[in-house]
Amino acid sequence: MDKQSVKVKVLAAMDQLRPFLHADGGDMELVKIKDDGTVIVRMLGACSDCSMSLMTLKAGLEEAVMKVAPEVTSVVAIDQHEMV
Repeated sequence: MDKQSVKVKVLAAMDQLRPFLHADGGDMELVKIKDDGTVIVRMLGACSDCSMSLMTLKAGLEEAVMKVAPEVTSVVAIDQHEMV
């Protein structure tokens, strides 16, 4: 897996969602791409404690990422203060 290529695709997918996140006072950041294809993101602002953040993550970001980067196996979010 070419992590740099995957990173570019993940960031592009995140950029597609950002206007919706920003409208609600939130955002997300890419934390890490693991060797097993797991993408780790951190939900920020209003998204960090929103009840819909899991839906945004799975139905929004994960779906968009897997369409352009099939080598990604999943997208997971970590706590705002959690370190990886």
